[in-house]
Amino acid sequence: MQRAEAKPAERESLVGPVLTELGAWELDVRGEADELEAAAALCRSAGYWALPYPVAERLARPADLDVDGLVVVAATRPSGALAGLEFRWVAVTLAGVRSRVTGLGPDGPAFVTELELSALDDAGVGDLAVALTLPCWTLLGMLDRAIDLTVAHVTLRKQFGQPLASFQGVQFQLTDAEVERSGVDILAKYALWSIATGRPEAVDDSLAFRLAAIEAAEVVFRVCHQLHGAVGFCDETTLSWLSRYSQPLRRLPLGLSATRAQLTRSAGRRGLTGLYA
Repeated sequence: MQRAEAKPAERESLVGPVLTELGAWELDVRGEADELEAAAALCRSAGYWALPYPVAERLARPADLDVDGLVVVAATRPSGALAGLEFRWVAVTLAGVRSRVTGLGPDGPAFVTELELSALDDAGVGDLAVALTLPCWTLLGMLDRAIDLTVAHVTLRKQFGQPLASFQGVQFQLTDAEVERSGVDILAKYALWSIATGRPEAVDDSLAFRLAAIEAAEVVFRVCHQLHGAVGFCDETTLSWLSRYSQPLRRLPLGLSATRAQLTRSAGRRGLTGLYA
């Protein structure tokens, strides 16, 4: 991650060959359910190890276009964490409007850059569920790692002669974080099932999953930073890198409030079904 941050143009050479050797790009996320599940597991692992590479976006590439990846963007100021990558990208809005990415703006924090787009078509609604869901699996992997790191930290650190983990207040906070993480874990699997079975509510389920993942990330990273103390914000700790590079996943294409508003508009008066009801 540190090498990629220093030289974003090396992201592909650092990570791409490994993923290719693993056969990542041979997965058909719109084919059999087990391939979709394998892709989700790969995204989760990429998040856990803070892989500086848009694994989810590349796996979500549309089947009807000869491109390398798909990124969901907002209708205004479309952006994505694509800095340093010279691929053929397609962007899709939440209305299903697809555009080719013709250029990238200046590199920003966490590899985020504004995208220059050329309109293509409005046939992207079928791509939305997968393209919204897989990046949230990456975020889930980051939450897994954040909690693992924090458990290790409070077990090792001592205060008043005993591990921090022995204090009831610390245990309560970790429980709150784990409840949020485990809840998102269940919803993540439900969203995959919704896509794999072709449910008409798949996009709504993906939006609901995204909303839950963003809300959980707020709680998990707040608790983990608090229990790490000031060191959790230093680059010497893995938590700092995880927290910083989770921001694009939590804010793009829409942040918490905008995602909630989009879900409200999409679900309308009929509401949600299944686990979200």
